Formats: sequence, C-alpha cells, structure tokens
Amino acid sequence: MARRVEASPFLLLFSFAVLLLAGGTMQLVQGQKTWCVARPSSDDATLLANINYACSKVDCSTLQRGRPCFYPDNLMSHASVAMNLYYQAKGRNNWNCYFKNSGLITMTDPSFGSCAYA
Repeated sequence: MARRVEASPFLLLFSFAVLLLAGGTMQLVQGQKTWCVARPSSDDATLLANINYACSKVDCSTLQRGRPCFYPDNLMSHASVAMNLYYQAKGRNNWNCYFKNSGLITMTDPSFGSCAYA
C-alpha cells in the first residue's frame, strides 16, 4: 500500500527561507495580484530618483497635495505609490519593480486610508 506524503508547514517555511537567503526569486501564481513598494532600507536620494523616474513615465497626480495618496507626506510613501503606478502600468513584470534593487514586490495590498494602490 502506498504511503501518502504531505509537506509539513515547517518544511515549506524552511524551503522559502533557503530560497530567499540564496538570492532566489519566488515564482508567482499566474493572475495573482501583486504590488511594488519601496524597499525600507532605501536612502532618500534613491527614493527621490525613483519618484522622478516613475512619474516621468506615468501619471502621479494622485501624489499631489489634496489628492488621495499625498499623506503620509514622506519619501518612502510617495516612492512606493509612484513605483507601484509604474509597475502596474508597465505590466507587473519583476523588472518593472527593480529600481536598482530598491523595489519589493508584495502580495499584500499596501493601500491605506483613501489611497488605493492600483
């Protein structure tokens, strides 16, 4: 009689950790919604460069004063919104969130308050 084999949660977490530590990338399920946000360790100059680049390619008017994504008024928040607008507009490819290794792809919706990430 064949024995049924199941992956334990520990084994799955361990495998994921090894993949991340090895510098690997995770393959996302086709059709799964993803967003691009700024890497928390990014410096202000990088965040500003990302905002300037993304907003030169896509409409970032939602970041203007009085618009839904102006607050919180800081570079990390504004860069995340701008980078995500670019990432979504350009096809949600991994390379559209690279930003010289200052972008992160997340499967958790980063929307907050009245600021809805696309």
